[in-house]
Amino acid sequence: MSGVARVLLELPPMMLSDRLLGLFSSDLAIDLGTANTLVFVRNQGIVLNEPSIIAIRKTDNEVIGVGHEAKAMLGRTPENIMAIRPLKDGVIADFDVTERMLQYFIARARQISTGRKRAWFLDRPRVVVGVPSGITQVEKRAVRDAALQAGAREVYLIEEPTAAAIGAGLPIHEPGGHLIVDIGGGTTEVAVISMSGTVYCNSVRIAGDEMDEAIIQHIRKHYRLLVGERRAEEIKIALGSAHPEALDRCSIEVKGRDLVDGVPKTLVVTDEEIREALREPVMTIVETVRTCLERTPPELAADIIEKGVVLTGGGALLRGIDWLLQHVTQLPVRVAEDPLSCAARGAGKALDDFELLKKVAIPA
Repeated sequence: MSGVARVLLELPPMMLSDRLLGLFSSDLAIDLGTANTLVFVRNQGIVLNEPSIIAIRKTDNEVIGVGHEAKAMLGRTPENIMAIRPLKDGVIADFDVTERMLQYFIARARQISTGRKRAWFLDRPRVVVGVPSGITQVEKRAVRDAALQAGAREVYLIEEPTAAAIGAGLPIHEPGGHLIVDIGGGTTEVAVISMSGTVYCNSVRIAGDEMDEAIIQHIRKHYRLLVGERRAEEIKIALGSAHPEALDRCSIEVKGRDLVDGVPKTLVVTDEEIREALREPVMTIVETVRTCLERTPPELAADIIEKGVVLTGGGALLRGIDWLLQHVTQLPVRVAEDPLSCAARGAGKALDDFELLKKVAIPA
């Protein structure tokens, strides 16, 4: 008899079943974001990055598409099909739809990682899910239940700023302050982290989605033209900036529906206009960082002066936002490497290090 078999036989029945499940399952870390969901598979890295959107046919409640496929349907579906974003401001707005979306993402990640479908009883993974720091008890329960119903064996929740800090390579276990600014789709999280714990955190529900909405409202107000969410996001990516020097003067054509005549219309918008449209959400984020700095203990503030501010999340890719924050705070500011995947990679590292996971996981 092999040594492994002998050890397994000596384990109590409950521990034996859990150990066997662990041998066969592919543990996952999920960054369940308002805009995008990323899935990290243990020992493989990020295997899935898709929009947090699901399309459902109303007549029979059947799922028509998830992720990229569903995003392509936004604003283009007939009456009997609805494309839904089941997460709002970083938390679950529609439990049943989120559960179905998670089931798809978990099954898809398993299939990508193994190259085949596996029996559910041999593949109930342990799952770590990144959630906003301001999440309520009800919202925590909703995330846990959705992951369990989607096939998870155990579910651990980790605050997104902490996951992003780990993913950005910050030594959060040390007794020194680190300031992380995680700008996602639904929320912006500003946190001071030391010794694997959050010393101070402020979460505001102003982030990438509000930037898109600001662009929609600006074009509607100044041109009486209605554009959709997808087009607003494309405009933000092409022309968005937080500072004039961050982008050479440029413009793009925008197509939408004229609110006066009701007919399709094309116009040209410039980077200067879009920067002005984004001013309010951007300054809200800057003020949130300032508030966090004002409430940071002096010893940790001294550490932050040395180490600076780290930006993560999709919003960190907005041109010039690092320069603007540096100008306002007078601190060194840097954008993390691959800021979009920091939270997923950080949750994945916690998955690999169970001692770290126990320290940073949110209590049940």
